[in-house]
Amino acid sequence: MAVLRDSMNSGEMEIPPIRVENLWKSFGQQTVLKGLSFEVHRGETFVVIGGSGQGKSVLLKHVMRLMKADRGEIYVQGHPIMSLDQKELYALRRSMGMVFQESALFDSMSVLDNVAFALRMHTSLSEKDILGEAREKLSMVGLKNVEKKFPSEISGGMKKRVGIARAIALAPEILLYDEPTTGLDPVLSSAIDELILKMQSDLSVTSIVITHDMKSAMRIANRVLFLFQGEIRFLGTPQDLVRSNDPVLSQFVKGETQGPIGTL
Repeated sequence: MAVLRDSMNSGEMEIPPIRVENLWKSFGQQTVLKGLSFEVHRGETFVVIGGSGQGKSVLLKHVMRLMKADRGEIYVQGHPIMSLDQKELYALRRSMGMVFQESALFDSMSVLDNVAFALRMHTSLSEKDILGEAREKLSMVGLKNVEKKFPSEISGGMKKRVGIARAIALAPEILLYDEPTTGLDPVLSSAIDELILKMQSDLSVTSIVITHDMKSAMRIANRVLFLFQGEIRFLGTPQDLVRSNDPVLSQFVKGETQGPIGTL
C-alpha cells in the first residue's frame, strides 16, 4: 500500500490539490454523476474504482475539464476550473500530467520525441536541455536504450512507462492515471503499480488513479472511492474497504456474479 507523507501539520492541507463539490453530469436521460463531493489530499494516491459505465472516466475528464459539469464545481489548487477561461485553464493544466489508458503515444514520433513533446511546446529550453530532460524522465521510469525506437517497436508495458515519462515531463504536481494496468499481464501490472508508487515517493505528486483492477487498487491506494450508479458508495482506506459489510462493495471487490450488482 502507498505510504502517505505527513503533511497534515505543515499547512499544505489548507487548500487541497483537488476538491469536488456537488458534481452532476448527464448525457440525455442518463445521469452519470450524481452530486459527487470529495477532497483529494496532497501527496496521496487516490484510487477511484467501479464497474464499467459507472462514471469513473467521466469524473477524470471533469478534473481535466475536458467535460463541463451540468452543476457543481471542481477546485484544482484552489482554482474553480469550471469557471476558468481558456487561457487560465491552459495554464492550470500545466500543473497536471495525464497517463492515458492506451498510452496515446504519437506513432510517428520516437520514444524520446514523445517525452520531449511537451517540453518543446511549453518551455523555452534549448534543444540540448530538452533532450536531457526527456532522457532523465525515461531513466526515472526504468527505460534505457529505447529512445530511438517508435511505439510500434516496444511492448505494451514499455508504452505505459513512456506514457508516464511523458506525463511527468513538465514536473506536474498532480498525476491522473486512466486504467494504467489495463491490457497488462499480472507481472507487468505489478511493475506499473510499483512505478506509480515510485512517482509518489520520488516526486511527491498527488495522484488520481482510475481502475477496476482490485489488486492494483489495494497495492497503491492511500484511499479508495467506489462509484456505483453515479454516486459515492464508499470512501476510505483499503483496510476500511476490506472490512466493509456493504453487499454491493463486497460483490465488486470479490468479483462475484451473485449479488446486488447485475451482470448484464
